Amino acid sequence: MGKQSQRPVGEESVSEVVMGLRESFASGKTRSYEWREAQLKGIIRMIDEKEENIMEALQADLSKPKLESFIHEISLAKSSCGLALKELKRWMKPEKVSSMLTAFPSSAEIVPEPLGVVLVISAWNYPFLLSIDPVIGAIAAGNAVVLKPSEIAPSTSALFSTILPDYVDSSCIRVIEGSIPETTALLAQKFDKILYTGNAKVGRIVMSAAAKHLTPVVLELGGKCPVVVDSDVDLKVTSKRIVVGKWGSNNGQACVAPDYIITTKSFAPKLADALKVSIENFYGENPLQSEDISRVVNSNHFARLSSLLDDEKVSEKIIHGGQKDKKLLKIAPTLLLDIPDDSLIMQEEIFGPLLPIITVDNVEECFDVINSKPKPLAAYLFSRNKKFEEKFVKTVSAGGILINDTTMHFANPNLPFGGVGESGVGAYHGKFSFDSFSHKKAVLHRSFGGEVSARYPPYTPQKQKFLRALLTGDIIGLILALFGWPRS
Repeated sequence: MGKQSQRPVGEESVSEVVMGLRESFASGKTRSYEWREAQLKGIIRMIDEKEENIMEALQADLSKPKLESFIHEISLAKSSCGLALKELKRWMKPEKVSSMLTAFPSSAEIVPEPLGVVLVISAWNYPFLLSIDPVIGAIAAGNAVVLKPSEIAPSTSALFSTILPDYVDSSCIRVIEGSIPETTALLAQKFDKILYTGNAKVGRIVMSAAAKHLTPVVLELGGKCPVVVDSDVDLKVTSKRIVVGKWGSNNGQACVAPDYIITTKSFAPKLADALKVSIENFYGENPLQSEDISRVVNSNHFARLSSLLDDEKVSEKIIHGGQKDKKLLKIAPTLLLDIPDDSLIMQEEIFGPLLPIITVDNVEECFDVINSKPKPLAAYLFSRNKKFEEKFVKTVSAGGILINDTTMHFANPNLPFGGVGESGVGAYHGKFSFDSFSHKKAVLHRSFGGEVSARYPPYTPQKQKFLRALLTGDIIGLILALFGWPRS
């Protein structure tokens, strides 16, 4: 659609790119329904026509299984775009709200307007979905967009740079590839909003840079997502849902993947055995050779995860898995039992195929364990006990909570996806994406009628009585003030 007019970013500075986007936004072209619709249709066409290319890029970056790529990235992106197209007119429509007696006659409405030029800094673990999904929301809201894909997923980053300009208006939507220097240059520019997906360390850098321009941010971070398992569960279903949520989600390299399990000492052996059975059923006796599991993204992350396993406090706690293949960058699904809380694996987000099981005497002790750590992006509970479920929802502060399953809430466009505290700021998905990239402008309409003399000086005693009665809702006092009658 706009590739002919787009020079490689190396031939123009980041500031020139942003300036060009500001000029395009100022022209008003991104505000129309027709422009937004055309871009969204272009993205759906891109997904349809380039599905195989997308899968190949994900395979190159993460050895991501094709079905997982389709379910967790391609289909969700297409669904997000389809929803935006279906609902866009309704989302764009001003929302009528009630006015107030003191402004009678009048009407009031909330008008969504685009923020301007926004920046999306994506992550490497779901490099297609986490890049295009926020861009879809930004476009639907009528913004010009810079997309900075993650350099840690270079094939997907290059794919965006190559194919996206063929399907969208590149005078308003740009891709900038690169690493720290390019990201630093982008953060030096003034944007009207920044959405960053990644870790808390970089999130602080993004937020600090944004603060210099008073730029609002959405930070999609992570944290240690707990899974609490009660002893009354369907053990077979529970184990399957935990295993697929952990190792079927990019081999644990997902911000909402289960990070550790909490269960009772008496129930832990049964749960561990069931998990082992599910792991073997899903990934075979030699999971390092399984084609249904992703690899660790690169050698740096492989070394980080290996060091967590090699910790002397941890290495003897492995009850299943632990095999590693440095050449293939694969670590087998690994279960660990009763890891010390002061071990490194319990102090940082694991973001990989290791799953500790923490035991307590009583399952309700889970609240002390969870609340002793920073607020997670997700928290999971498996239980048949409705009172315990209610207490869990009320007591645990997390970005999202899912009962009797894992990760599925991420795919529901009617739920906001975002963190709280250390796990993030703001939310998106579905209408929440549109709202996140919009300003809700308050508009009050009045005619030249409905003049009330008491509004204007000089404020005589009678006017003061009238205004006091009007503003306090004193109907009797209002009638008395209108007729000039004193209170008896």
